[in-house]
Amino acid sequence: MVTLANSMVEDHPARPCLVLSNVPDAGGLAKAEAMGIPTAVVDHRDYKGDREGFEAALNTVLEQANPDIICLAGFMRILTEGFTGHWAGRCLNIHPSLLPKYKGLHTHQRALDAGDAEAGCSVHEVTAELDGGPILGQARVSVESGDTADTLAARVLVQEHKLYPAVLRRFADEDKTPVLLP
Repeated sequence: MVTLANSMVEDHPARPCLVLSNVPDAGGLAKAEAMGIPTAVVDHRDYKGDREGFEAALNTVLEQANPDIICLAGFMRILTEGFTGHWAGRCLNIHPSLLPKYKGLHTHQRALDAGDAEAGCSVHEVTAELDGGPILGQARVSVESGDTADTLAARVLVQEHKLYPAVLRRFADEDKTPVLLP
């Protein structure tokens, strides 16, 4: 989130209008406030068993902020078709694998267990299919001998911080041509 917000300066076609979290003590909230970005919280725990109510509350907050684009970053909740359909074509996410490989969790360990020679990250449009929307960018890293899930994750994170801002800039300019980083 901080990397995205820091990238939206000067001639960038987008500006941050809100940082919204479902976790009240998420570290990004304090960082956003320090950057002068409005924040809000919709705690998913207040809606246990009521996904529609949770998503309705998210929509209410988002509609008040009126974003052109929503960038998910560390938002670890599966969103329904009702939510994703409402924001279709305006919602991005980053995922720590070379989609369509390794949707979901534990992506780095899964790449290591499979003996993959490379791993990476993908930015995609959010749809109702988990990690399944159109891919807007990918960055690759080599898997090194002796890698652990943590060491691989650290190298992928460096690429995430390059890829997501590049995709956001292009997307905000209404260009969906995929960004491919080596």
